[in-house]
Formats: sequence, C-alpha cells, structure tokens
Amino acid sequence: MMTKKTEDSDSDFTNLIRHIQESRGIDFRGYKRTSLERRIRRRMEEVGCDSFAAYHAFLEAHPQEFIDLLNTVLINVTSFFRDSEAWEVLRREVVPRILERKGDKGPIRIWSVGCASGEEPYSLAMMFAEALGTTDFCRRVKIYATDLDDAALNTARHATYAARDVESVPEPLLERYFERTNNHYVFQRELRKCVIFGRHNVVSDAPISRIDLLVCRNLLIYLEADTQSIVLPRLHYALVNDGFLFLGKAETQLARSRMFEAVDLKSRIFSKVPQEWRRTAGGSLSLANEANGARVSTQARLLESIVDNSSAGYLAVNAEGLLIFANTHARRLFDVEENDIGRPFHDLTISYRPTELRSRIEEVRNSGRLVRIEHQPFTRAGAEPVRLTIEVAPLYSRDGKAFATLLTFFDTSRVFLLQQEIEAAQESLETTIEELQSSNEELETTNEELQSTNEELETTNEELQSTNEELETMNEELRSTNEELEVANEEMRRQSEEAGEYRRYSESILRSIDVGIIVLDDNFIVQSWNRWSENVWGLRNEEVTGEAFLELDIGLPVQRLRRQIQDTLKTEAPAEPVEVEAMDRRGRRITCRIRLSPLLYDNRAARGVVLIIEDVTERARSDAFAKYLGRVIGQSLNEVYFLDPASFSFQLVNKGAETKLGYSLEALRQIALYDLMPDIDAAAFGRLVGPLLSGEKAEIVFETTIERPDQTVRPVEICMQHFGEEQPPILVAMAHDVTERQHIGLDDNRAEPVSG
Repeated sequence: MMTKKTEDSDSDFTNLIRHIQESRGIDFRGYKRTSLERRIRRRMEEVGCDSFAAYHAFLEAHPQEFIDLLNTVLINVTSFFRDSEAWEVLRREVVPRILERKGDKGPIRIWSVGCASGEEPYSLAMMFAEALGTTDFCRRVKIYATDLDDAALNTARHATYAARDVESVPEPLLERYFERTNNHYVFQRELRKCVIFGRHNVVSDAPISRIDLLVCRNLLIYLEADTQSIVLPRLHYALVNDGFLFLGKAETQLARSRMFEAVDLKSRIFSKVPQEWRRTAGGSLSLANEANGARVSTQARLLESIVDNSSAGYLAVNAEGLLIFANTHARRLFDVEENDIGRPFHDLTISYRPTELRSRIEEVRNSGRLVRIEHQPFTRAGAEPVRLTIEVAPLYSRDGKAFATLLTFFDTSRVFLLQQEIEAAQESLETTIEELQSSNEELETTNEELQSTNEELETTNEELQSTNEELETMNEELRSTNEELEVANEEMRRQSEEAGEYRRYSESILRSIDVGIIVLDDNFIVQSWNRWSENVWGLRNEEVTGEAFLELDIGLPVQRLRRQIQDTLKTEAPAEPVEVEAMDRRGRRITCRIRLSPLLYDNRAARGVVLIIEDVTERARSDAFAKYLGRVIGQSLNEVYFLDPASFSFQLVNKGAETKLGYSLEALRQIALYDLMPDIDAAAFGRLVGPLLSGEKAEIVFETTIERPDQTVRPVEICMQHFGEEQPPILVAMAHDVTERQHIGLDDNRAEPVSG
C-alpha cells in the first residue's frame, strides 16, 4: 500500500509540474526535485491543501495563486548590493579591469541571470555609472536582465521600490540615482533605459553572447548536477575571453572546473578560461572530459572516510525498525555482519546488550528529543570490559520529517575510571582527616599525662616540662589550622553549590523563555544562545558560542543588524525594535521582531549587546487580515452604519451607505438615524433600541423606510447590534434594501404557471 501511495504521489506531482509549465510556460526540468517539492509543499500548507492533486485543482480554480507559487518556487529574494563585501571586491578588482580592456570607447555588455525584481541589475548600473559617469555609461553599457517570472520582470521594469527595499543602498547613491515620490523611490530614467529586461530560461534557451560580466547569484544551487553541467558551459560560452563570472556565496564548488579560475574565491568571482569547445551528438556544447573519462566525487569519499574512521560507533534504524547503516567501528565492536544490514533491529544482540535500546528508540521517535545513556558496561569475548555511553537521536530529512534513528556509541571507559579514581581519592582524603583528628585527640591525652608527670617531677624534670609546652603550642597550632581548613572547605563547598545552582537557574530561565535570547560581547562574538534560538535556527549553543554573530549563515539576515548593534554599544541605550523577514531551519518564512539592549556591568560602559528575538509571524498576519477586512467592509455595497449609542447619530459609514443614503459622511455626522425614517420619531426609536442597549437582546431586526435627500423613500430591513464592551461603545446597524425583494414577489404573483 505504501508503494502504491508513493507512486500516486509522484504521478500527481508530475501532473502538477506539467500544468504549471503549460499554464505559465515555465520549464522546471533540471531543478532539484527535492527543493522544488519542498517549496511547493510550503504553498500547499499555506492554502490548506494536503495533496498534489488537491493543489492542482486549487490552481485551476484560483489562477491568482500562480503569483505566490512562483514567488516561492523561483525564490525571488534579492536586494541592492546583496553581500556588500563581495560587491566591494567586484567594484575594486573587476570593474577597473573591464574598463581597461575596453578602452575609452569600447561597448560593455553585462548579463544579470535570475534578476528577480531588478535590484541586482540596477546595482550593476549604479556601480558602472560611478566608474564611467552617467553620459559614458548611457553611451557604452548595456545590461541584459533575465528571469523566468513575468510578474517579477514587470516589477523590475517599473523600477519603483519602497523605503525598506533601498535600505542597503549607500546614501550618496540613493540621492544621486533615485527620485523620491511620496513613500517610494524610482530609479533614474536615463540609467533605466540601458537595462533591458526579458524572459529567459538559462537551462533551455540560447545564451546571450559577448558578455563582459555575467552575474548569476544563488541560482545554480537549485539545479540538479546534470543540469549544472549543461548550464556552466552555456555561461562559459556567453562570456568573452577573460570575461568575469560573479556567483552567490553558496556556489564555490560549482565553478571549480577547467572552465573558470578564481579571481576572489571568498567573494565567488571567477574569470573565464578559454577552452576548445566541441559539440555533442545532441548539438549542445560541452567541455571535454578528464583523461580518465570520469569525475570522482570527492565529497562522497570524504564523508565515507570520516564516518568509517570515526572513533565512535554509528548504527541507524529506519522507521520500519530495520538496521540500515553501521559504520566500521560499530561493526567491529558489536560483530555486525554484512547480512545484518536490512534485518529487524530487535533480532540483533545489540538491541538489548549492553542495554535495552528498543524502548529508547521508541521514546525518541515519540518525543523527537535525544536520549543519552551513561557508562553502560560492555564485554566482548577475549577483550577487556569497556564502558559505553549511548546517544539515541532522531534523523530528519530536508522536509523536516524524521525518517530514521541514529545510535552513537562512545567509549567512555577512561572517563568512568577517572570518576572512580576521583571518588577513591575523596574517600582517602576523608580517611586521612579522620586519622589526623584521632591523632590530635591522642596527642591531647598524652599531653595531659605528661603534664601530670611534669607536676610530679617538676623539681627534677625542667627539660620535660619545656618539651611539653612546645607540644602544647604545636597542638594548638594544628587544631587552629585544622579548624581553618574545615571552615575554608565548608565555604568552598557552599560557594560551589551556590555557583552551580545559579548556573542551573540561569540556564533554566533561558531555556524556558519562549523568545530568542542571544548575548554578544563588544566584538560581536556570541556568548550565549538559548534553546529557542537552537530550535528556530538549527544551530546548537556549543556550535555558535565564540563565533562572530555577523558571519553566521542562518535564516536571519544578521548583516542588517550591524548598524543597530553598533548604535546600541555606542549610546548604551536600548535600540528601537525592528522587524525583519527570516527563514527558520525548516525553511518556513517567519517575521521576527528584534529588540537590542546594552549589556551593562555595575552601571559601567556597555560590554556587549543582548538581542531578544520574537516570532511575530502570526500577529503580522492577523494585523494584515484586520486591515484587509476593514478595506472589504469599507468598499462593500451593503450599508453599514456605526452609531453613537447615546444620540443615535452617525459616527462612520461605508461607501455603500453613503451611496444609498445620498449623504456624505460629513453631513451624516450631523443627523441621527431616526431623522431619515419618516415613519418613526426619536422616542419610538429609543424604545425600540432600549432592550438592545440594556443587554436584554443580542440583536434586533426591524423593517422601516429610509428617506433620501430627493424625498424618495425606499423600504429597508435593519439589523442592529450593540458592542458595549468596546471603548468607546458602538452601535452597529446593517441595512438591506428590500425594494428589489418586493419587485421579485410581485413578478412571481403575476407569472403564469408553466406546464411540464
């Protein structure tokens, strides 16, 4: 049944991709299937579809969903001068070389692949305009900007951006190349004419040729390896000899071939290496293979070597309870044979020896949390007994679902022996103290005996008395020293307990707080990272402590916080909260509200910054929905009145009410509702509404007539509700014109019966 279900899901997914291609002309062939499926599932969750077939039907019924789907799948995430350090290297190292090669009059051709909403090609335009001047730029430079998403290209052509979109543009460039209109910024018209936008699929469409600088950032990482091997030669072909390729941060490995050489590897800038090209039998361009005709997967060999040479033993059990993996150390330690792979785990000796593991695996599957079992004794035939510490942890796939359980075995025999030695040393120390105390007591007894003897022989044994006095003095010193040691020992023990309790207390508070707490020192180095941050960003505390916060590669755009952190350290005062869009470790897009406060010690200068991060995604969605609901009601043709419960005067009405009543809102605020009812006076209206205001009734519905300014009268049905808990209280009335309803009834009475 599982196989049949999987086959149906694959078929539905294929049909969905075909429908998208036929409806929007977008070819997803070559994209990584796992990434493509994960991003489509994200949209399915947001619209409430539980299968590909259901989402296929949803797309057919709601064509506007294509816009949100393509924004999610095509990852239209961009910004001006994204990764500013890499752009600075491009400006400093690459632009001068292109200008030098082209001379004073040579044309310059630039191609921005996957340009999204246009921030990238306009950043290129500003960079070259700064180097050439506006006049020479418009005369010599052509920037080709291509993408698959027509909606994104349309946005790019308008070149109109909100204030938050241009935050990364340096102030001088913003003033020089943008025009401020209301709350938006429009890119300069002269430069915009030199940017040519067009729809292009880099996988299947012919490349643009004679390009001096090709920018293709964070696109190749979403393509399959075979597709990458097709795209890279196309990019190579598009460039002129000594042309430059600018890739994204995560694409270092993709250009490490004989086609390109690094100009600045950290910034992912490469130059074209001229190649002898040949055509394959299919007609596409490709590079000649290596001499041996094959490429070795270094990463696969590296991972295999790391796992097999690890000092820890690893076993993996899948969801069906079958052993699916055992590294070399685990096989040697537990005598796991090749034919044991694929067998039920509970049939193997390791499932209950050195300890019972089946129940622990079930516990991890149910809770999703790691289980650690300390210092379990384990003995093999002909080998020394050892102590094993076992960790049982869930393994998650890219879609965030657990698919297997990993068992890790560490040899902690030495740690266990050290603990035993420490305990033995402690016991020995306590025994020594007891013996010293006993000796002290015996010494006191001896002293008394000597003193008695001294009294008896006082006249004849002065030397013995002197010796006895020295012994007394020594005894007192030893007693005093012993007491001081006991006091010091007790104080150290108390301080140790207090410190440990305080540490546990602080850690428990940080773990319990349902917001992210990140503490940085004055050099932006992470000092503390609580449990919320681990769960959301996917990095444990020990992985980030001591690392530079602004260099962390997480879903939070940390570079945008640089200025707020610097201001907080400088002013030693909390910064205004900021809201940023981020992505958690499961790929879910969230909205984070971030507050920054200085870390102060004894009212001295700030020694760091505390970041408090709160997930406000749902609140932001609720606010947006409330605004949306208000707009809908405001534009509705139905009549909605908001009245003062005391005077029944109009406070607010929607557009439909203004239209049908025939009065403007300013005029309506001067009159009461009953003034428009020729058949009822103020007293009668007050008696009608009285039970509603007193709370006897939840709502009242009545029919009356409404008079317009032109003396025309129309019958209406009015439903009224009183919201007394609001501040201030409000009386809401919804009116429905029943004139049409009466006409319909009249027509029905006059209609002749029709025989069947």
